[in-house]
Amino acid sequence: QAVENQLKICGYTSNVDVVALYLARQGLRSIPSLSQFHRLRYLWINNNKIQDLTFLIKNYYLTELYLNNNELTDISGALKHLCSLQILFLHNNELKKLGKTVKELKGMISLQTLNLFQNPLAYDPDYRLYVIYFLPSVQLLDRKLVTQRERESALHLYNPKRTWVMQSIGFGRRVDTSLETMAGSSRCTQPARRPIMTSGHEFGNNTNKVPFEDPEDAVLVRAMTRSLMEFSSVDWNKVATCQERRLKNKAEEPLEKLTVQFR
Repeated sequence: QAVENQLKICGYTSNVDVVALYLARQGLRSIPSLSQFHRLRYLWINNNKIQDLTFLIKNYYLTELYLNNNELTDISGALKHLCSLQILFLHNNELKKLGKTVKELKGMISLQTLNLFQNPLAYDPDYRLYVIYFLPSVQLLDRKLVTQRERESALHLYNPKRTWVMQSIGFGRRVDTSLETMAGSSRCTQPARRPIMTSGHEFGNNTNKVPFEDPEDAVLVRAMTRSLMEFSSVDWNKVATCQERRLKNKAEEPLEKLTVQFR
């Protein structure tokens, strides 16, 4: 009856024309399937007594959904198909499991505004950083803008390896080194052996003979003529920012540069 009343108030004559439904503050405990409204985009069901969301199973076009102030305890399997959702209000419900709730919302790549406060799950000490890390598209969480510092903290907490990679910087360059230099600076335990070329032979003059006494020498010389690359990385976590230098909040630590050479 509440749905029919709204259709009359809005003057909808066909289900295809329905793009918005306002069913808030109706004292509703359940709602019949809304699958007949294929183009429904805006739906208000806040301030009711809803405990089940199976009626939304076919409403793929929803972009704004207001479910706050209800009696929801679990949303698993009810919202993950709403990939176009941009605004979702779920505050003041009874959602307890943070992991299951966030998992249900992971597929919402367009979700920008999310409210989850006044749920039991919001009392988790890492609640905000958890949501920020696993729902990177969210820009406004619980009426508060997500900051870049919060994103960095969330990344450091839940993916420290990626944090190290992102906070390091690499420098690559080509190094010009001759064969003699490489032989002299070799770190091999065996002494460097200089390839011996047979007299009277040069590259390209005689294809029937090997211009080296040992064929392995030819391979060594060919390898040494290739470009030598040098890659260095620095951990910028240990570098004080300009502001930290001014305030002297961070003690200067000696920088460690890792350098690797390869051909």
